[in-house]
Amino acid sequence: MTDVTHLRTHILGQREQIFADLSALCSFDSVHNEPGHEQDTAAAAEWTRQALIDAGLTVTTHLTADGSTAVIGRQEPSEGMPTVLLYSHYDIVPAGDPAKWTSDPFTLTERDGRWYARGAADCKGNLAMHLAALRAVTAAGGTRLGLIVLVEGSEERGGEGLDHLLRTQPELFRADAIMIADTGNAAVGTPTLTTSLRGGAQVTVTVDTLRAPLHSGGFGGAAPDAVAALVRLLDTLRDDAGRTVIDGVDTHTKWQGEPYEADAFRTDAGILDGVDIMGTRDDAPADMVWARPAITITGFTSTPVAEAVNAVPATAQAKLNLRVPPGMDADDVVAKLDAHLHAHVPWGAHLTVDIDDINQPFSTDTAGPALGLLRSCLARAYDTDKAATIGTGGSIPLTLALQETFPDAEIALYGVEEPLTTIHSPDESVDPTEIEHIALAEATFLMEFGA
Repeated sequence: MTDVTHLRTHILGQREQIFADLSALCSFDSVHNEPGHEQDTAAAAEWTRQALIDAGLTVTTHLTADGSTAVIGRQEPSEGMPTVLLYSHYDIVPAGDPAKWTSDPFTLTERDGRWYARGAADCKGNLAMHLAALRAVTAAGGTRLGLIVLVEGSEERGGEGLDHLLRTQPELFRADAIMIADTGNAAVGTPTLTTSLRGGAQVTVTVDTLRAPLHSGGFGGAAPDAVAALVRLLDTLRDDAGRTVIDGVDTHTKWQGEPYEADAFRTDAGILDGVDIMGTRDDAPADMVWARPAITITGFTSTPVAEAVNAVPATAQAKLNLRVPPGMDADDVVAKLDAHLHAHVPWGAHLTVDIDDINQPFSTDTAGPALGLLRSCLARAYDTDKAATIGTGGSIPLTLALQETFPDAEIALYGVEEPLTTIHSPDESVDPTEIEHIALAEATFLMEFGA
């Protein structure tokens, strides 16, 4: 068994190097396929390429079909040894309004023991973690495993380019264990494997009722208000307890794994005092976010309040994000959502439903040797008896593509993105001790797998 104490000492001694790596990565405003971000995105890819070279890997870059750059570092296995793929991505979601950040979103800043910047957790923190683990392995004498370190540049915009590369050049990705570092622990200090991801779709709903807006004094009351029609339609997608409702879809399934306690969920979600968690007493948060379909209204368009005039709206539009849990087929749920919307649109209003980005849910079996070992390594890194297993309500479409391409490979989901990181929001942050602990678990795994 590996000397975890030695690895731990080495990784704890890397704190300044980890900060420097993450600081450099977070300085790049590397939003994929966004005008004005091309230089930062290219610089992030080049930084990643050089970092993998410095880690002793043979590095290639691949221009993908969506115009991003995938960086792949490789070490060939010794005879008879398995290959492990380590995944992360260097692209980010837009930082948004800088005024909503406490500090500059592209300057890694330490406050109260956490490091703040866009991408600090998702997913540049996971890349910094991989680099720390690889340095520790090298210092411990290296590994005879085959290694593939895959870092892509368009995950936040769907990752279609990497999917195409996987279809056309699968040998670039072939591995016995695939380690996806793009999730995180249930809480700081709680070692966790993620076993399922929801799939889903993006749905745009448009309601039209009039040829043009009408004076509300002359026509209001009898003329059909498109905003009111859309509000009434959207309300059919929830019951009185706030649970998602889709005709013909079971939206009451139960999560069979470890719980997500209500108090912890309330804190993690930042629910305001006096505001209810959705569901009844019989509905646990884990049921709602890991085991059931969910619909979120992510955008709504009518007349802005600042521009409001006394007129009956002629049109209104909403963007819906649909999530579909493992055990359900996303195409089937999308079709039933479409039928539900058409069945419930009020007053004969004209309805248009546009559907994009359908992706299937994912689940993994933790009974295999790689995931069993990783769970043990996570527990040892945190000096506890066992690692938790949870679901995640989000989706990573690449996981399903990898599973379909390499059905015999074990796929693990883990990382540094615990709930306090508030990824995709202002003041995204990472706890550096999470980077250190996860790096220790990963380094231990790389020293022991296949031995």
